Amino acid sequence: MISIDPSLQSERDNYKLLIGSIIPRPIAFVTTLSESGVLNAAPFSYFSIVSSSPPMLSIAVQRKNGVAKDTARNATARGELVVHIVDESMAAAVNETAANLPPEESEIALTSLTKVASEVIAVPGIREAKVRMECVLEKLVTLGGTEDAPTTDLLIARVVRFIVDEEIYEEGRIDPVKLNPVSRLAGSSYAGLGKMFEIERPQ
Repeated sequence: MISIDPSLQSERDNYKLLIGSIIPRPIAFVTTLSESGVLNAAPFSYFSIVSSSPPMLSIAVQRKNGVAKDTARNATARGELVVHIVDESMAAAVNETAANLPPEESEIALTSLTKVASEVIAVPGIREAKVRMECVLEKLVTLGGTEDAPTTDLLIARVVRFIVDEEIYEEGRIDPVKLNPVSRLAGSSYAGLGKMFEIERPQ
């Protein structure tokens, strides 16, 4: 085995080890509204569940040169965001929204995706997603770097509405095959659902 001290190598080298080993990672496609009403959209793979009571999600948004990204800034200012699960049919379009655009331009304009009004928050969602979660910002935690110059904005989002396509919903559960989610690997690589197997949990 190779032993590596992360403090002795660059941030980029640590990044490569993290994204190459922590796989597959689900992708959160997040929409937010700027203070001027521009719909921002961006994908994030530093994403997971925090709690089911109440339902909460975590999305880590890496700062760029110490500056908070539009997603973190908008979510903080308005206190709302929509988190979508990315499936294979929309993966290419979602990838287009990773482009670096100024805050006054909407990434949705680069794609064929269509916005749809949310039920309980002001931020619109994306119609093509089979699962979207309307959320309010429960907490923002700044991490990494220094106290004055953090490197990460960790968004803790509380789900206030689940919007689920009837085709994938069966007696309160999501059919993973019909959802057909994609996950992030390293570099430009993605993966589909792949082989599934079951192991009974110990009593």
